[in-house]
Amino acid sequence: MSLPLRLGIDLGGTKIAGIILDGAGRTRAEARVPTPRGDYPGTLRAVADLVARLEAEAGGPCSVGIGMPGAISARTGLVKNANSIWLNGRPFLADIANVLGRPVRVENDANCLAVSEAVDGAAAGAEVVWAIILGTGVGSGIALRGRALSGRDRIAGEWGHNPLPAPTDAERPGPPCYCGRSGCIETWLSGPGLAADHARRTGAGTTGEAVIAAFRAGDAAARASVAAYLDRLGRSVAHVVNILDPDVIVIGGGLSRVPELIDPLPQAVAPHVFSDAFDTPVRPSLHGDASGVRGAAWLWNGDA
Repeated sequence: MSLPLRLGIDLGGTKIAGIILDGAGRTRAEARVPTPRGDYPGTLRAVADLVARLEAEAGGPCSVGIGMPGAISARTGLVKNANSIWLNGRPFLADIANVLGRPVRVENDANCLAVSEAVDGAAAGAEVVWAIILGTGVGSGIALRGRALSGRDRIAGEWGHNPLPAPTDAERPGPPCYCGRSGCIETWLSGPGLAADHARRTGAGTTGEAVIAAFRAGDAAARASVAAYLDRLGRSVAHVVNILDPDVIVIGGGLSRVPELIDPLPQAVAPHVFSDAFDTPVRPSLHGDASGVRGAAWLWNGDA
């Protein structure tokens, strides 16, 4: 298959975004539509209609890559671990390839972030890229030489559902997680996790955005909550650095737009890294919210 245009789809829980990139990474067409929540056949139709609409606008056929929550099980071919629960247990890859009448590549959305930033983003040209998502949830993806590392069971990069490293007595057993465990990294480092920790400290309900605003206004309690967040983030990042030793770490998600969390992160990571120095670049994603859909398009990089 050799097509000059690459079409990417970011299948989110509330919207489906699409983009067409040429070989130089320039946008030839883009659009988004609402996700038919809870409607699997409707989701297939929405993706197919969006592909047809974008190809008509760009004036030619494209390779198609799709980023989605969860993963395609290597054992069954069915979707697993998707927070868009109407996709779970469905043969999405086979169904969408049949509807579109062509081969399709599907990857976890965090892996698409890593691919996007490794190909032409904040980690362009780096060999090993670890991309973290800090937002409503917490996840990560890995790109090797610009290609997604999915892993044998398609769970490579599922960082958010590991336990918080080196927990203190006060952090045990940790908040309950929707996955059924307690103390997952996601329960501490997501935006809602930051807000929940602040609420436990102060007794006042709030949001992650409000905690950051109070921090910037000099509120002492918010400063303590942000300091605790940074300490946990440093421990959690170092845990993966000690295993993967990436060339570049890219941060995406809503919290990546908070420099007070990103700029001091290397100093929070360094004490926990098993090395004589930690100088790995830590950068916010270059393409921001568009990284997922761009990474989906680049799933065909090098052979389309």
